Amino acid sequence: MDRLRRTAAIVSRDANPSNLGNYQVGDVAFIIIAGAMVMFMVPGLAFLYSGLARRKSALSLIWAVSAANAVVIFQWFFWGYSLAFSSSATNGYIGNLRNFGLRKVGGDPSPGSPLIPELLYSFYQMEFACVTIGILMGGLAERGRVFPAMVFAFIWMTLVYCPLACWAWSTNGWGYTWGVLDYAGGGPVEIGSGVAGLAYSWVLGRRQEKELLNFRPHNVSMVNLGTFILWFGWLGFNGGSAFGANLRAITAVWNSMLAAAMAGMVWCVLDWRIERKWTMVGFCSGTIAGLVAATPASGFIPIWASMVMGVVIGAVSNYATKLKFFLRVDDALDLFAEHAIGGIVGLLFNAFFATSDVIALDGVNTSIQGGWLDHNWKQLYIQFAYVCAAVGYTFVVTALIAKAVDSVPGLALRAGEEAEALGMDETEIGEFANDYIEVRRDFTDWTPAPAGSQGRKFSPSGETFNSETHFAAGDRHGHTETEPTDGVAPLGTIQEKSQGEGKRDGES
Repeated sequence: MDRLRRTAAIVSRDANPSNLGNYQVGDVAFIIIAGAMVMFMVPGLAFLYSGLARRKSALSLIWAVSAANAVVIFQWFFWGYSLAFSSSATNGYIGNLRNFGLRKVGGDPSPGSPLIPELLYSFYQMEFACVTIGILMGGLAERGRVFPAMVFAFIWMTLVYCPLACWAWSTNGWGYTWGVLDYAGGGPVEIGSGVAGLAYSWVLGRRQEKELLNFRPHNVSMVNLGTFILWFGWLGFNGGSAFGANLRAITAVWNSMLAAAMAGMVWCVLDWRIERKWTMVGFCSGTIAGLVAATPASGFIPIWASMVMGVVIGAVSNYATKLKFFLRVDDALDLFAEHAIGGIVGLLFNAFFATSDVIALDGVNTSIQGGWLDHNWKQLYIQFAYVCAAVGYTFVVTALIAKAVDSVPGLALRAGEEAEALGMDETEIGEFANDYIEVRRDFTDWTPAPAGSQGRKFSPSGETFNSETHFAAGDRHGHTETEPTDGVAPLGTIQEKSQGEGKRDGES
């Protein structure tokens, strides 16, 4: 009997280790996994953006998203978390440096929920910040320099994202104390990234007109892969924002799934009515718009309401893609139409459909009123005022930061015309997402070697090459790595250098 009691004590101690105090191991494990899922959204964004871009600028977007992720990790540790969530700051707009370098961040209950410790909360919120800056990096598409963008990212996180996060989620933030309902980041994440992307694109200026002609995504399969990686990670993004393994988390996951599905179908139908084609990019765009709208609303509204929200955001975001032509801002990847508009719609849906029945499912927020379903009529103007504040602040401050960085010698945000024509991969990265030498567009252009050519083949234009010479590396980034042994130049070094390496994409 004593042995059984000792065994039971060991099992109990292992099931709830003493250094976790009163926290449930299941809640802690769930948020660790959810944070890892959110981190997985970063490569999802990188693949999505890369696939949507031209081939000659595909890798630069992957680099920008990946490097910005590293910048934010340092910024969040350095002072980002403190500026967003320090509990001793009472001004309501931005935190102080009480938690500089994660000092005094340990096992105390988190600002977001008593279900998890603050150290875990700081990690989870860091991944939200990483995704936000990753979305914003889409503003660089095909003409933005990457190093100045990293300088911009650090400053933007400090002066824009941290205040927005403080407003909505800090216990002393003005939005939080006023009663704003923003579940997982309609303001800080979606409006922050979408409106900032519009402002950044405005400061960069439009791509050259010839770059806007016949623009098509270079790899739609990668667009689909990135979308579904994002969808997977978004379940951790929205489900984990309940900060525990509870029914509210499950409701948020269901709302995310339904909103994404409905919005994807609606977007496809709207595109079909014009082109009579079921476009993959259209389906992916609608799916992401639905997930964006679910971000601020999925933990507040009943499951049936997410279907309505999906239909609305699928249509609204689809038509909102036309705004960039009206504004004459080259928002190449539609950050404003999908993220800003999606965040706004989700926040306003909270005013109508949020209900205390859903909010209380986490067992913590049992006294928070919802919106009109709970007869809380004033919630509409609270949500609307919050949207206006977030949009206005983000656009103005982002544009000022971008202008300031751009004015520093050596930190010009935009590449030159020649660099834009060659592609950002060539001029900024020196590597390529898809690197090969294109000799002919049509396979039938190749002709068999005529008799007596002694192994040489002739192309229709008269150039010759040796069909029996093999090279281990070939022509990499315009530098010949392996010289032929018979005096014949490697295939492509004659043609490509004479035609210009900027045409490696087969583009005019």
